[in-house]
Amino acid sequence: MNTLHRSTLLAVAGTALTLSLTACQSDSGSTSSSRPTTAATVASSPAAGATTAVEGTGTSEASGSTGSARSAAAQGSTDASSAGSTGGRGRASTSVCTARDVRVTAATQDGPPYTHIVLTARNTSGHSCRLTGFPHIQFLESHKQDVPAVAKSKPATPVVLTAGAPAYGLVKLSDGGVDEDNEPVSAFSVQLAGDSTVIAVTAPGSDGISVDPARALTGYWTPELRNGADDF
Repeated sequence: MNTLHRSTLLAVAGTALTLSLTACQSDSGSTSSSRPTTAATVASSPAAGATTAVEGTGTSEASGSTGSARSAAAQGSTDASSAGSTGGRGRASTSVCTARDVRVTAATQDGPPYTHIVLTARNTSGHSCRLTGFPHIQFLESHKQDVPAVAKSKPATPVVLTAGAPAYGLVKLSDGGVDEDNEPVSAFSVQLAGDSTVIAVTAPGSDGISVDPARALTGYWTPELRNGADDF
């Protein structure tokens, strides 16, 4: 009976040992086979995340740069437009001078032989105004056409007269000397560009001026007389 009991115990122990070994091998195989998969997953996951982050950052930066560039360009365009439109409004808001705004007088220039006179248009209105173009002058009743203007005397920018400020126009009367074509003039008419009102101007000198209609010329209105541009 003891022998039978011992044999039975040995058999049970052997079976248990076999089951234990089998279980251990099974657990070891399962663990070893699952760990590389997990490790590979963990290793590849950061790589994929990093790639995504770089692409996302690059796209975001490019988009941001593009957006910034477009914003800067739009702002520059707006600034330029504002600056341009502000200047335009400033010029447009200044009314054109009329005969009621200025007083026109004449004086001789350079003394004898009195080939030139200078017209002065002074703003007497109390507000600023723009004096455009050149004086439209008619010296003689027998010559109704305006005295031609000299293009090179045209100023680069509009002439804006503040209250009390003057502008000047040089006028050539003749080539000088005694000429049978010269005619005496004691008064003449001037009109401003854009205004049909006739301004009567008294000629300088006690004897007036001598004008050769074929040689007469006028310069544009300018804030000051300029050598060269006003030499004609």
